Amino acid sequence: MAGDRSLRSQVEKLIGSTCGQAARVRLLDRTRSGGTCRVCIQIDRPTGSFSLFFFRHADRTWHVFPPGQRRPAMGIGRQAA
Repeated sequence: MAGDRSLRSQVEKLIGSTCGQAARVRLLDRTRSGGTCRVCIQIDRPTGSFSLFFFRHADRTWHVFPPGQRRPAMGIGRQAA
């Protein structure tokens, strides 16, 4: 399970093995509100280079889509006990 959470495993899942190819982090950014972490990976191939953006979610997994916005919620769960 831990291997599925790493950024490297997500990159390799999308594009295959990066052995023999240059893959580097071009951007590492964390938002001030909410602490969302964003990373841009650039992959260089003989046919050209391309970039992928990954976002870290609350469960510490990496995805190519950003996490949903946390919204205020009301409830009585704590008062009921």
